[in-house]
Formats: sequence, structure tokens, C-alpha cells
Amino acid sequence: MKNPKDITAYVLCGGKSVRMQAEKGLVLYKGKTFIRWIIEAIMPITPNIILVTSNGDYSLVGLPMIEDTYADKGPVGGIYTALNHSKTTRNLILSCDIPKITTELLRTVTDESWETEAPVTFLSDGKNDYPLIGVYSKSALKIFADAISADKLKLCSLVNMISHQKISINSDQKSLVQNINSKAELQFLNLLDL
Repeated sequence: MKNPKDITAYVLCGGKSVRMQAEKGLVLYKGKTFIRWIIEAIMPITPNIILVTSNGDYSLVGLPMIEDTYADKGPVGGIYTALNHSKTTRNLILSCDIPKITTELLRTVTDESWETEAPVTFLSDGKNDYPLIGVYSKSALKIFADAISADKLKLCSLVNMISHQKISINSDQKSLVQNINSKAELQFLNLLDL
């Protein structure tokens, strides 16, 4: 594996959290905030972790925070902000609502052997794609800038239009990449862990 300084991790904490009715990354799961679970999964891969958020409440985790360059542009805007800020070629981009993500899965998506000319590599279970668990090259910056200019803000559509690589996960790993978007989903997650 290359030097961990060769990759920067950005966690996008910008969503509206309408269905959760609370800041998703700060929701508690098994006694820890979602963001804390995610950070702990990232730490063995890289110490370079930055939160993309304008919510000062995230300062409690003690990591650098940057605000979206363009407000209200969703994940496309968040990824643009991350790539524009980054000093590394490779960037691990994650959403803040995946508390079950593991270091092992993140190692899978950041594995050097996947490196191709494709500017985007992300996880897929064959039916669903997970572009918010992916590695984005700094070279994709212009693609995201152009998408924002054209107001093309659907991330799945955008990554499927550009050169990309999907890393398959198996059925046992599907629960690890699940987005927890609502109180009902959180309740179900807690019930599964009983």
C-alpha cells in the first residue's frame, strides 16, 4: 500500500436530514455518533480526514471542516468542494449516514490494484450503486464543475456518464453500506443489533 498521505478522506455532512429530523452524522448509534463510527473506519487507511459541512456542531470530533463552495448542490456540490480543496490525487468520498461501514470495506474500495484511468471507483451490489463510498481522482474536478454549471446534480447519473469502475460487494456486505436516512431506518438498525 502507498503512503496513507497519498489519499485524503472527505465525509460529506451537508444533507438536509429531512427524514431523520436531526443532523444525520450526529445521530447516535450504539452509543456513538454516526460520524464517529465512520471516522474510526477511515483512520487505519488515512489520517487525512476532512468534513464537508457548515454545521459547527461537528467541531466536537476535532477534525478540519470546510464549507461547500456552492450551497444546496447536494452530493455533486460536496464532491466538487472536496476535490477542489484536496492536495492529493486520490480522495475517498463518503456520506455521513453509513454508521456500519468497516475499514475492511474501505480498504476494498481504496485498494491500489484497482487503479485504472477511470477517475471514479465506487462500490456496487449489482443492483444498487454506492457512489458515496468511492474514490475520486482530482482529475474529475472539471467534470463536477461542469455538472454544477449545467445544474446536473444527480450523482448516480453523473458517475454513470463518466468513466468509472464498480467494485462488487457480496450480499453479506450490503448491510454495511446501508444509508440510514430516517428514524424508522435507525430504529430497524437498532433492532437488528439486539
